[in-house]
Amino acid sequence: MANIVQPLYEDNHLLIVNKPAGVLVQGDKTGDRTLTDYCKAYVKNKYDKPGDVFLHPVHRLDRPVSGAIVFARTSKALERMNKIFASRKVQKTYWAIVKRRPPQKEGKLVSWLVKDPHKNITTAYSEPIDGGQKAETNFKVMGKLNNHFLIEVEPLTGRPHQIRVHLAELGCPIRGDLRYGFAKPNADKSINLHARKLYFEHPVKKEPIIILAGLPNDQFWEQYLSLEDIKVKEKNIDNLYS
Repeated sequence: MANIVQPLYEDNHLLIVNKPAGVLVQGDKTGDRTLTDYCKAYVKNKYDKPGDVFLHPVHRLDRPVSGAIVFARTSKALERMNKIFASRKVQKTYWAIVKRRPPQKEGKLVSWLVKDPHKNITTAYSEPIDGGQKAETNFKVMGKLNNHFLIEVEPLTGRPHQIRVHLAELGCPIRGDLRYGFAKPNADKSINLHARKLYFEHPVKKEPIIILAGLPNDQFWEQYLSLEDIKVKEKNIDNLYS
């Protein structure tokens, strides 16, 4: 459990953890143990809680995705965090690694997404369509390293598979993401998409919360940390798009 539950922030209202790739947030037909299960056990053991532990994810990350995810520890915190997410008062920043160079160094992707629940795949349309949900995603190329590109992504909406399908529509499927067009899987079945940062106002304390989730303990990921340095990043991008 120590390797699964990696706390980034915790108090009486919230528990924010760094989710490993490959772990479900909530249960599905596989019956595999979930991150919610692991986190409930963590809270129960650490705080010696009797009976059932109240803990509920405020949002979700796909199974092969890693990074910061927020759990509410009380019903009041859950209700307020749901409103914060629904009103887009949370800033989410992801890192994605792709093989193909994006056509421009930054931009905004807008489309209407329809998810097929049976195939668990989302399709993007350039115009409004019946059943489609409008999705908006900002992206910025942070640089190139070892024939791959690091992209910083900010989803402005929270649609199923939004970042994955948007980058695929851009012609840049995420490394390891067979579902959306990458050529081969990662050895551990993860995809190189990481929920890197979260920023929002605490639902009870009304204080700003800024969360930075460390990259997965993986040599391929860790080599990209250098691209977060602003001088390295600017020089790198200028060379790519000059």
